[in-house]
Amino acid sequence: MKKFVLTSTLVLFSAVSLFGMTDSSLLEKAKNSGLKAIPKSELEILKLVDDPNNPITAKKVELGKKLYFEPRLSKSGLISCNTCHNLAMGGVDGVSAAIGHKWTANPHHLNSPTVYNSVLNKVQFWNGRSPHLEDQAQGPIQAGPEMAAPSKLVVNRVTSMKGYVDEFKDTYGDNVKIDFKLIADTIAVFERTLITPSRYDDFMNGNLSSLSKEEKKGLNLFIDKGCIGCHNDIGLGGTMQPFATAAKYKFANLGDFKGDKNRMVKTPTLRNIEETAPYFHNGGVWSLKEAVKVMGSTQLGLKISDNDAKEIVTFLKSLTGEKPKITYPILPIATKTTPKPDMN
Repeated sequence: MKKFVLTSTLVLFSAVSLFGMTDSSLLEKAKNSGLKAIPKSELEILKLVDDPNNPITAKKVELGKKLYFEPRLSKSGLISCNTCHNLAMGGVDGVSAAIGHKWTANPHHLNSPTVYNSVLNKVQFWNGRSPHLEDQAQGPIQAGPEMAAPSKLVVNRVTSMKGYVDEFKDTYGDNVKIDFKLIADTIAVFERTLITPSRYDDFMNGNLSSLSKEEKKGLNLFIDKGCIGCHNDIGLGGTMQPFATAAKYKFANLGDFKGDKNRMVKTPTLRNIEETAPYFHNGGVWSLKEAVKVMGSTQLGLKISDNDAKEIVTFLKSLTGEKPKITYPILPIATKTTPKPDMN
């Protein structure tokens, strides 16, 4: 009897967090605050990330992966999608401003956002100008400071290689027309699969023991401080929001980006945030703890203490998820008709 009472007491204690709230109450609070989980079911995940206009198939994913890692889609033949959105580094490049063609830094000093979980964004690009990944994929390939490849050059490169032509036919049918849009659409199918469920999702799906007491305390603080005002839903970001509403962003002069026509900026996802420094649209902050404090002052009008920032960061690290296992592809062989690299 004594052993049973002791065990029951420990179980009861473990269900109550350090801040006096039961785990189930915290879960309910999180859901009521607009936070949602990546589903557990593979079928439900497919429904979440698929596009009926460009449905996911295994063959499209494999072809899209090759194109994602293909440097010959760039004018120089050196830069691939993975250059700025490195899947081995949290889906980013780890520098403040993206570096592109002819070693050119982004002229607006814009930071490369992560490609992981980008399918969960409501819009793409920092100014939200693309509604989905298929449209977004066309932009960087053609942009002068990025991959700098005209669409005609991209199509000529791809269709000059028998390996790609055969794989497009195998994927889309013998009568497929390989144009620039189809190439970008295929890359987007691969990108749609790059989601990273985490222990946070396990908690939100009902596994109350998946987060530590410290992480739960940080989650509670994250909600109470008002961070969920912008970082909510499944993506914990990805919508257009006003920036620096309560105070001036101290790195506002780093680059000239001011947002969209209404001065709205896409809120970055917090998933895998510990892997995606530097932070903000212009990569002005390298410390996650400092980023939390900056957000408190600029967005919420709050002075977040070092201790509170530390606790929130503890929660944020629980958003680091499991990455899809990706084997680096062997790319098709160029032919004598493949347009040569152009460094100019």
